[in-house]
Parts: sequence; structure tokens; C-alpha cells
Amino acid sequence: METLPQTVSFAEPARAQQVTAALTSFFSPEIARKIRALVASSPLPDQALHFMDRMREERPQALHRLGSSPSGLQALLAIFGHSRFLSDAILRSPEWLEELLHTQSLDTALTADQYEWRLENALNTETSGPPSAEMLARFRRKQLLRIVLRDIYELANVAEVAEELSNLADAILRISYQRIYDDLVRRFGQPMVTDRTAATANGDAPAEDGGAGVPKPCHLAILALGKLGGRELNYSSDIDLMFFYGGNGYTSGARSISNKEFFQKLSHLLCDTLSTYTSDGMCYRVDMRLRPEGSLGEICISLDAAKTYYKNRARDWELQMLLKARTVAGDMAMGAEFFEFVEPLIYSTTLDFKKVEAVSETRLRIQEKANLAKRPGNHLDVKLQPGGIRDIEFLVQCLQRLHGGRDRWIRHGGTMMALFRLHSKEFLSDGEYAVLAGAYQFLRNAEHRLQFDHDRQVHALPSDVMQVQALARKMPHGELGLNPTSDDFLAVLKRHLESVLSIHARVIHSQQSAYFTEEGPRDLSPMPMPESPRPDDRPAPVMTTNALRFLDQKAPAVAQQLRRRALRRGHRYLEAFAEAIVDHAEWLALLDSEPAAVGDLLTVFELSPFFSEQILRRVDFVSQFLAMRNPLGTHVPYADLTSVFEEPAELRGFYHRELFRILAESMCLDRPVFESLRFCSELADAAIETAYRIALAQTLEKQKPVTAGYEARDQMMVIAMGRLGMLEFDLGSDADLLFVLPPKDAAEIPFWRTVAQRMISLLSSYTAEGIVFAVDTRLRPDGRSGSLVQTEDNYRSYFESRAEAWEGLAFMKSRTVAGNAKRCEAFLAEVQQVDWRRWGQNGRSRMELAQMRARLEQEQGEDNPLKSGRGGFYDIDFALLYLRLRSAGIFFPVLNTLQRIDVVEKMGHLERSDAEFLRDAATFYRAADHGIRISTGKSGGKLPASGAASDILMELVRKWVPDHLQDQPLQLELAQIQERTSAYFNQLFRI
Repeated sequence: METLPQTVSFAEPARAQQVTAALTSFFSPEIARKIRALVASSPLPDQALHFMDRMREERPQALHRLGSSPSGLQALLAIFGHSRFLSDAILRSPEWLEELLHTQSLDTALTADQYEWRLENALNTETSGPPSAEMLARFRRKQLLRIVLRDIYELANVAEVAEELSNLADAILRISYQRIYDDLVRRFGQPMVTDRTAATANGDAPAEDGGAGVPKPCHLAILALGKLGGRELNYSSDIDLMFFYGGNGYTSGARSISNKEFFQKLSHLLCDTLSTYTSDGMCYRVDMRLRPEGSLGEICISLDAAKTYYKNRARDWELQMLLKARTVAGDMAMGAEFFEFVEPLIYSTTLDFKKVEAVSETRLRIQEKANLAKRPGNHLDVKLQPGGIRDIEFLVQCLQRLHGGRDRWIRHGGTMMALFRLHSKEFLSDGEYAVLAGAYQFLRNAEHRLQFDHDRQVHALPSDVMQVQALARKMPHGELGLNPTSDDFLAVLKRHLESVLSIHARVIHSQQSAYFTEEGPRDLSPMPMPESPRPDDRPAPVMTTNALRFLDQKAPAVAQQLRRRALRRGHRYLEAFAEAIVDHAEWLALLDSEPAAVGDLLTVFELSPFFSEQILRRVDFVSQFLAMRNPLGTHVPYADLTSVFEEPAELRGFYHRELFRILAESMCLDRPVFESLRFCSELADAAIETAYRIALAQTLEKQKPVTAGYEARDQMMVIAMGRLGMLEFDLGSDADLLFVLPPKDAAEIPFWRTVAQRMISLLSSYTAEGIVFAVDTRLRPDGRSGSLVQTEDNYRSYFESRAEAWEGLAFMKSRTVAGNAKRCEAFLAEVQQVDWRRWGQNGRSRMELAQMRARLEQEQGEDNPLKSGRGGFYDIDFALLYLRLRSAGIFFPVLNTLQRIDVVEKMGHLERSDAEFLRDAATFYRAADHGIRISTGKSGGKLPASGAASDILMELVRKWVPDHLQDQPLQLELAQIQERTSAYFNQLFRI
């Protein structure tokens, strides 16, 4: 395992001053000032100056061209301060950077197809035959320059960077394979196969009868495993490959050879071409040790031989390695056939968790940790350290093998996506997911920065404190903030490693083989709850724990109330809380003095398993009950409270505390549901404003506007759509956001795009503290394919000519949440006028809305009847959109659902009886949704059928709906509301 070389530094300050003076004389005074400012913010100022000085001496004309452009100067110093191997590449080929800046291709990730096109064009200028090792290494290095700049500028998160690195490798493998294949065909003829089933398992000769059917061309399937297989390649990863060919036979040329010999030649040529070291480095180190029989096996075998091996001889760890495998080049259909054959073996061989653990640790972890212990200096290793990248990947793979046989959704090769899917299927709790995803993101970011410095496969931290500090300053600002120290980095690293180890022990070792004898789904509630009240409806037994006896002495009022409160469901949380609170004397004293707060605490234990678990993890949340019962005289706007935050961690902590308090008030104070949603929305607004301010400051640290004298303030407008746009944001909601610039700022779209991407990262990146909330930007013009930041003119043009009716109508649920509010409000009013002109005065909008609503019901209604099913909330929403459209010439800055009903009624478009019913129905739907979120911590589209979950939801909903909606079970009330809502919708839309 490699370690980092020493970084460039000037031993004498006089040398740095000499270099600075030389650069000052080379450039104009204004550019020299910019250089000094950029160098000062560089992670390695001396290194940046060193390469600037070398370029002044070796490439003065290129330096003058690049240095005279703000974007060129910024890119130069970014690379010079972050990556030595790319700095050397720029000195040899400065035109790479000039071309990159000229094409402005930093904004979006490239697909494997796009990289194939680029590679073909590059190769066609030099050869029509197989590529040389030097050609491929040079192409890879040139593309890495672009990817690293996107990474430094934080235009891509760690998952996107890893996927793009994998796309690059895929393209190189595909083009190299095809060209080498074509060259061998010219020499030996086309490999032919007649019938796979007639071929022997792994021999050279075809079947005696020549096989059945018409001969057909034979190809090779190239399978990637490991990091490339999971589409999460590092900057300097090995690529783990396996090769299978279609079957035995012979080539059709005059110099005929067996298919086996043909594909062995091809495999060796491909590996040698990729792995040969050149003046531009090597393209990839190819590792073939995961193939059948490992290092002793042949470099490629037939598909039939591969099937036989994995069915009869493969060891368990070899099957586990296939979890991250995929076909990357060659015969994709053959690869699909192999995976269809082997998947049942991967997910059915091990239902005994101990076997998974023993085999996997023997093969992957014990050996690597032994190597770790032998490393000189025993440096921290982000990959192999206990709690590091390998432990997270191991945990994910084991859970996939354990549960993937019954749930195909969790079968995914990428670690981040697999974590997401395991969480979505509740094999990981919210807290476990947040910790694991946050740790993996941090560790991979650190790993990337260790590797893109020298293009070496480095995982160990440097021993020099200054090098660790440089690494810390290279990290994304969202991880460590501005100007972090080596101590900051090491403290966060230690916290992540410890958190992962804790979860690893809890999740891995808690699995029992008896689990798999159960026929039903796994119960993943934080603590088990009885499915129904006790048969005689008596409360749970009175607590008699040691903790309660301790409370008798330290907080008698609390102990008395705990004994007196008759809980039917929350007693398990109560006992755990009593055990946890005994070590917090300050909170005990406060609770002892505020009986109402203790009552509120017990209400949460009874009604919200999700928040009960939060309290057990964060005992300090009891302070929110005290604040709830002792409010300030006036409500201080959240934006005022967050205006002093400078670090994302401060924002995340504040958001989680305040959200807990808002929702506790909703449960304990019976606050109207739309009022609670408004408070949640105002809190989200403050988070977005704060993220805007922090992201702008962070961007200015690393990237300057291209226009001289441009002062970035609040020019970019942030627009909330959907639930946040209507002030109906809730726990677990995504924030639908748009980012818009005035036309005069169009030249600064790249700068503001970076700000927007940083905002999204600050709000939605998983950390040890969890996320603030997820952000969805797909409602922008052209969806995912459209630019993240667009000008007002682009929006006008889109909505005047290309937008569908539903896209335009979505703006009736929009409002300004950050940026220039006055200008944004005028812009939104103008967009609404466009909507009115296009759709408000004809019948086309009614037809399009009805068609879209029908499509939603068909696609989502079964899984989400509360929202998308017949008579669900969408019927109310679409009806109000259509009725509002009739009067869209009147602009309202913000309207929630109840206010929209009021407006439409006052405009004469809605009968009073219908308006009253729609208010009741909307309140019921929002109350049911709100209750599900509070109870479980996430959205849910259906009412629970029975048991404790149903009882909890009924108690919650009855806190927020009118009395006349409380006289029958929820299911019956819902059915009646759905029926009448559907009838009203059908009448309005003439269905």
C-alpha cells in the first residue's frame, strides 16, 4: 500500500517571496493581486506557487493566456494546489485546460457513451487499429483533469464523481475491447460458435457433430467487480475483471485458431494495454484474481464452464464478490445470461448469518487488517481502519445477501444506493442510515483527495501534520467548514469511525439465524410494540426498575408522574428513558420542576415510536418540552435565529431541534394541522436562506465570478414549489426548489450553479447528524436534462411554447424562499400570467389535467391511496388548480390548500357546501398524512390496517380534525370522504 510523498514547500520564506515577485512582474498588477488572493486560499500555497513559477519558465505563452482569464487563472491555481500529477500534465499539455474551459463542459457529468465518442475521436486521429497503452493513458489523464476540477469546485458529490470515473473506465474498456477484437478477426478470422450446449465444459474442440444450428459469431463478455462493478471507482483504483467467451469452436480465417486461444490472446492484449506504464502513467491496474480459480485459473473460460464452476465449486466469498459485478463491455446479452443463472446462487446459499460473517471476514477483513498492522508507522487508513470504508461495504453486502433473496430491490452493486435501498426497506433505521451514509461520504471524499494528488492508490493518511491539514482544506466545505485544521479533520474522522463500529456491532452481530424461520416481514420498529391493547384494556405493568427507584431520590415529582401515567404502548420507551436520564442531573432537575413537560414526554412515548427513539438517542431533546411549556412572549422568526450560523453542522442541529419541538407541540398541544405545517415550512425557509448564505461564502472562497467587479449577493432567486411552496411542508417532505437568475446575470450561471449545488449538498447530504431535508430540482424546464440554474428568459420561453399544462399550473403553488424576493415575486406573477394566457381561457387545460390525474391514479393509486387513489388528496389539488386557473390573472404570493379553497369560493367558482366539504376533506387528508409521519418518521400512502399503528393514528388524527369527523373509525371515514371527493372531481371535469 502506497503512502503520500512529501508535498512541495519552500524551506525559506525568501524563496516564496522571490517566486511571488517573478509572477507579479509577469502579470499586470490586477492579475497579480488575484493570484495572491487565490494562492492564499489554496490548500497548498507553496505548491501552487511552485507550479505557477514552473509554468512561467516552461510555458509562458500558455500561462499568459490562461492567467488573463478569471476562469483560467482560477482553474490553474485550483489544480496546482490540489493535484501534482495533473499539474505536471498541464505543464506538458496546457491546451487540455484551455480546451476544457473553452467548451465549458464542467457543468454536467458525462455518460459512458459520451466518453466512448470522445475516445473514438481521439483515437481516429492516430490509428484505425488497437489503441496503444500511451494513447489510453493520455486520454484517461486528460479526462481526469475535467473530473477533478468538477470535484474541487464541488460541482459533483462523491457518488457522482465515482460514477463518472466508472463511466470513463467503461468507455475505455468497450472501445479497447472492440478494436482489439476487430484486429484479431482480421488476422485469424471471426470466432464462431454453433451450439453452447454441445460444447464441452472447457475444452478446445467443438462437439464431434459440429453442433446444431447455423454457426454464429462468438464474443467475449467482460465483467467488472469491486469498485468498478458497483460504479463507484476511485481516482486510482485497480479494476477487477473477469472474462467469459460464448463457447468453444474455431475462427473462420485462413489461420484458424480455437475460440479459446483467440479470446486468451484478446484478454492478455487488453490487460497488457491497460496496465503498461507510459510517460503519461498507466491507464488502469487490472486485477484478475477474482476470476474462477483465482491466480491459478485461466484468464478466460467459456460461459458454460463459468456456470459449472459457480454452481459446483465456487466458495462462498466468491459468490459474495458477485454482488457488485456487472457486464461492462463485449457481449452484454451473454453477461445478462450469466447473472440470471448465478443470482439464485448468490442470494440463496447463505441464510446463516454466521457463515457470511466468518467467510467474509476471513477473506476480506482479517487478512487486510493484518496487512494494516504491518504498515510502517501504522498510519490511519480510511479504507481498512476498523469503522472505515471496508467495514461499511462489508456490512452492506452481508445485509444484501441475508435479505436479497426475498427482496430484489436491495440488490444493487453501489454502496450508497444499496444503503438507500436497505434504509427504504427498513433493514437500516433512519439513524443508522444517516451515520453510515455520512461516514461513507466523508471517507470516500478523503480517499479521493489522497489519490488525485499523485494518481496513486493511497488510503493511508500522511504522518506529517501539515499534510493532514492540507488534506483537511481540500475536503468539501460541507464536511469540515471553511479553513479546517488537521485536528478538525482527525476529530471528525474519529467520530465517523467510532459511529460505524458501533452500528457494525449492533447491526451485524444482532442477526440470528432463527430470524429466517419467520414467515412474515421483519418488525423493524425501534422497539417492539404490542399489536393491540391488553385484552382487558388495562395499562401496562407499573415500572419497578432500579432507574425508577433512583428517580424517587433525585426527582420525586418525575417518578410519581411516571408511576401514575397509564401507558398502553409507550412503557418500553419510558423504561429506556428512565435508564438514560439518571446520568443527566440537569435535565432531571428541570423536569422535576415542570410536571406538564413530563406529561408531554409521556404523550410522545405513547404516540410516536419515531420520536421516542430520537429522545433516547438525544436526551437533550427534553429541553424542547420545557421550551414548549414556557414560550417566549413573541415568536422570533427562524431566519433571525439562523442568521448567525456559519457552519452546516450548526444549521443541522438547530433544524432537528426545532422540528422536534414543532411536531411535539402538534401532538401535545393539539395545534391545528395546517398551522403546524406552516411552522415546518417557515423553518425550512430559514434553512434554505442559511444554506444560500453559507454556500455563497464557500463558493467565493474557491471560485470567483467570471465578470470583473461582479458582486455576488442575492441575484439568484430560489423558488419553492409543491408542499413547501404552499406552506404545507412536513417531516420527511422533499423540498422542490428552482434556481433562477435575471437575464443580466446570465454570464455568471456557472458561478451560481456552484452555489446552488453547494446549497443542495448542505441541505441533503447525509452526515452523522442526519440531513436537513432532501431537495428535488426536477420541476425545472426540461427536468433532469435542463440546466440547474436558468435565466428568467429561459423560463418565459419554455412556458410560452414548450411546457405542458401541469408544469405551468405547478407554479400556482410556488413562492420565493431565498434571493431577491421582490424581483422573484414579480417574476412569479409574470409566469402565472403566461399560464393564464395559455390555459386559463380554453378547455384544453381541463382535459390535460384530467388525463394526468388519471395517469397518477393508475400508476400510484394502489400504493398511495391517500394521495393518488380514487378520491384522494390529488382530486382536491387538481380541482383547485383548475378552478384557480380561471382567475389566474390575480396573483397571490402564497396560498395553502385552505386559503385556495377560500379564494375560489369567494370568486364564485365553488358552492358553499362544496367548499365546506373540501375543507373537511383536505384537513382529514393532511391530518392522516401528518399523523403517519409523526408516528413513523416518514410518509405513508395508506392507513394502517389494524393494531397499535392504527390506534396511534386514530388518536393523532382526532387531535386535528373537526368533531364531526371523529364519530367513526378512520377507514370508514376515509371511504366516505373518498367517495364524495371523487364524485365532485368527476362532476367538475365532466368525466
